[in-house]
Amino acid sequence: METRGIEQMFDFQRLPNDGLVLLLVLLYSPVGLCLMLLRLFVGAHVFLVSCALPDSLARRFIVRIMFSVLGMHVRQNSPRLRDKSTKLYICNHVTQFDHNIVNLLTSCNTPMLEDSAGFVCWARGFMELGAISGQDEMEESLRRYCSSPETLPLLLFPEEDTTNGRAGLLKFSSWPFSMTDSIQPVALQVKRPFVALSTPDSFWLTELLWTFFVPCTVYHVRWLPPVSRQDEESLQEFANKVQELLATELSVVSTQITKADKAEHIKRKRHIAPRTTTLNLGARPRPVPLGFMIRSSGVEELRISRMAQQVKEVLPDVPLGIITRDLVQTNCVDTTITNLLESTEVFPVEATGGATSAPGPAWRSPSSSAAPAPTIKPAAKSFGKSPVDRHMSLQERKEALYEFARRRYIEKHELEQYETSEQDLIAGKRVRNDSC
Repeated sequence: METRGIEQMFDFQRLPNDGLVLLLVLLYSPVGLCLMLLRLFVGAHVFLVSCALPDSLARRFIVRIMFSVLGMHVRQNSPRLRDKSTKLYICNHVTQFDHNIVNLLTSCNTPMLEDSAGFVCWARGFMELGAISGQDEMEESLRRYCSSPETLPLLLFPEEDTTNGRAGLLKFSSWPFSMTDSIQPVALQVKRPFVALSTPDSFWLTELLWTFFVPCTVYHVRWLPPVSRQDEESLQEFANKVQELLATELSVVSTQITKADKAEHIKRKRHIAPRTTTLNLGARPRPVPLGFMIRSSGVEELRISRMAQQVKEVLPDVPLGIITRDLVQTNCVDTTITNLLESTEVFPVEATGGATSAPGPAWRSPSSSAAPAPTIKPAAKSFGKSPVDRHMSLQERKEALYEFARRRYIEKHELEQYETSEQDLIAGKRVRNDSC
């Protein structure tokens, strides 16, 4: 899982970074607040109309017009591709109100999969499943629902969490595709000016207020032809195929990042301070305290510190701040060593013991000028095609690095003569044994 890929798939702050756009948001704020108060009043009427009118084409048309007043404009492409006999719609997930938008175009039900029931679940337009004790029972209940001929189609989001919809799709779970053998893919694109569509920690009510605050939010729904599962396909293969179809339609990337990866990344961002400093190769490096880089408990700081010292023993020329920064991301000593070996970044020289050592593996002491110093094996020119090749390449670089560290230790403590005399003694014993 690449951190950079996750950063592009989610918006972790609501307001923009651009100073000009931020100024426009501030100037628009009085108008947005008045618009939000007015839309709250209109939204109450939309809710009453939705509850009073029966589910029909006329009701969906009226509510869709009222949604436009609330700033939620809905468009759709290729409505003729919608198959009325299909019992399952599969859609990508962008906002907390995607199921309401699709329900404005066609009648469908979306189950509430989280531990929420009662009035709030019903008011948001979700279908309650009742008392469900586990995942297997929930899937069985939904299969029975889809097998009934008189029920409305089911709308599911196999990503199981929202993205910003601009970079990629989360990996599709396989369980939604076990409901039926034929599904209808639905591609959803959402655009909004000035502010982000959603943030990971935002509550649905907060998202609703921001929707009323901005001038408009445009939902673009595109219906794709129905897709059937082949006999030889597994559920995960079928899910991957539908994910690729939606990714191609939306012009985004189909990733292997899951909902759990997103939750883990959010948890890490809460403990890591934002990187506000940039590397300046022309300036003298300043020591970076661990407390600035890691916002965690004392036990976590001590663990990262011990790991950093282990890497420092192997890579003495790499500054401790750079080692700690990489360890926070990888949480693994071997991975950090590999990243620093393969990195093309030029590390600033770090002074130790009052003397400055020359960077690079070509450093040598005067007592060992006759012996060539070992060099660190560079990164492979091409990425290995098999895991075995990549593992062997990593092992070779590690062995070269350990040999370099051993040579540095011998040169530092002037043990070269002792090593040479020991080797001569062993060779002399071998000669005497051969002569005997």
